[in-house]
Amino acid sequence: MDNLSDALKKLKITAVDSTADSLEGCLDCLLQALAQNNTETSEKIQKSGILPVFASLLTPQSSCPAKVANIIAEVAKNEFMRNSCVDAGLIPPLVQLLNCKDQEVLLQTGRALGNICYDSHEGRSAVDHAGGAQIVVDHLRSLCSKTDPANEKLLTVFCGMLMNYSNENDTLQSQLINMGVIPTLVKLLGIHCQNAALTEMCLVAFGNLAELESSKEQFAYTNIAEEIVKLFKKQIEHDKKEMIFEVLAPLAENDIIKLQLVEAGLVECLLEIVQKTVDSDKEDDIAELKTASDLMVLLLLGDESMQKLFEGGKGSVFQRVLSWIPSNNHQLQLAGALAIANFARNDGNCIHMVDNGIVQKLMDLLDRHVEDGNVTVQHAALSALRNLAIPVVNKSKMLSAGVAEAVLKFLRSEMPPVQFKLLGTLRMLIDAQAEAAEQLGKNVKLVERLVEWCEAKDHAGVMGESNRLLSALIRHSKSKDVIRTIVQSGGIKHLATMATSEHVIMQNEALVALALIAALELVTAEKDLENAKLVQILHRLLSDERSAPEIKYNSMVLICALMASEPLHKEMQSLAFLEVVSKLRSHENKTVAQQASLTEQRLAVES
Repeated sequence: MDNLSDALKKLKITAVDSTADSLEGCLDCLLQALAQNNTETSEKIQKSGILPVFASLLTPQSSCPAKVANIIAEVAKNEFMRNSCVDAGLIPPLVQLLNCKDQEVLLQTGRALGNICYDSHEGRSAVDHAGGAQIVVDHLRSLCSKTDPANEKLLTVFCGMLMNYSNENDTLQSQLINMGVIPTLVKLLGIHCQNAALTEMCLVAFGNLAELESSKEQFAYTNIAEEIVKLFKKQIEHDKKEMIFEVLAPLAENDIIKLQLVEAGLVECLLEIVQKTVDSDKEDDIAELKTASDLMVLLLLGDESMQKLFEGGKGSVFQRVLSWIPSNNHQLQLAGALAIANFARNDGNCIHMVDNGIVQKLMDLLDRHVEDGNVTVQHAALSALRNLAIPVVNKSKMLSAGVAEAVLKFLRSEMPPVQFKLLGTLRMLIDAQAEAAEQLGKNVKLVERLVEWCEAKDHAGVMGESNRLLSALIRHSKSKDVIRTIVQSGGIKHLATMATSEHVIMQNEALVALALIAALELVTAEKDLENAKLVQILHRLLSDERSAPEIKYNSMVLICALMASEPLHKEMQSLAFLEVVSKLRSHENKTVAQQASLTEQRLAVES
């Protein structure tokens, strides 16, 4: 340490007027001290005030710029030194050194800048201001094809420097993307795939940039899918696979890249991982199985990639995924059900799957999870059934198979995601299925649960779906028994509130259901309709210029039906409905105008 103090004093004097030898001796002494105890030596360097002196030694004319840059790189490993390096004005001369041709100078300068930028806003700003990133990107581009060890080491340092420069900083990441760094990095990965350190640095850089939407568009124009799948196939170590997975997940959010990854053979790799890890209880294998199966589901979210893997229901991938559903592994059951839900995104696929027995597999899976089941598996299996129930031809087949009964077993669930999917599945199943709608609508337990969920204010989705299913039971059954069950369970007020929803489709469904109630069971529902202030709601809907034409039309149809009730009719007269309705005779929508004339006549006659 005495030597260090001497060297620092000497440096201050000799930096101005020195022989190369004495300067080099001082620098060697500093490097040696840093190697022995970096933190303590860095503190001494900071206190000595020597840092600004280094700026004058960082010129190409100086006798040893590489050693000075090396010292800066070493001291900047300490967080407390990074701002000091910026304040000492070291960034501009370091960036200038990047224009030098000497490989050792470039290497140490890249290290110094990279370390100063690490987790340091000031460091990054200074490098940005001095234009350092563009020079490094240009170097990467020009040195990209050289495969000698020294050059690969330099490329690794430059990649690391850019990574530290832009890590978790959207603005600087966008800047690098605009400089065209992505095609260069992809090319690097292809050419240097044998070099572990450089490959790793490229992967970290990809992971860093791939979160940005603009980067995905650029990645889609490169052969990243091919290169990364090629690299993935070579990996044996869990950590390396994990690194690649971290890049694949954000990239696979882009539909073009999804298809490229499928075409590059990623799915086969994922299926192989699943096969190898499914029966293992090792932590790494369990994690790998989850990541591989999750990524598989993500690839199926793209329409083209999904259809390519479905192959008309005959694809080997589709068949393998089917085999996951009866498995004993919860993660695979989950991925299998989610995959089926993703395959079930068009009518053709849904019809094929229902005709080939998928429904029974999903019901068996649900059966295994009724008591204390896995909520994510329940949610996924119900999602798949809901999607499969969309095509008209599937509804009666699924009802005959007992899907409604299987789904009703989850009525007791207290988990909003499961409740939401359960409601959606039942709503899809009864669409235009009068008999099923009547059967479910007379199920008191179901209707009471729906009325309860209509008040689930913390869960807007569950609340909305409960209202929609209540309305659907009436609309599709057109049954007096169903209406009576709903009235007795206290459902009327919720249908009246639903008529004020911000979603036109829900308003409409409510108004049509209420019109059926008024036409079929007005006496039974009269008191509840009055308490729900339905007449006032209709007055508001008709007065509001923003109400859609179909809302105005259905409101007037409902008014005509409600006139048969004395108390409701009296309320209409007190609210001057005639005036509001007569204005609508000149409505630009002909159907609305015609209905307004009819309603006006009815109101005039009845008054």
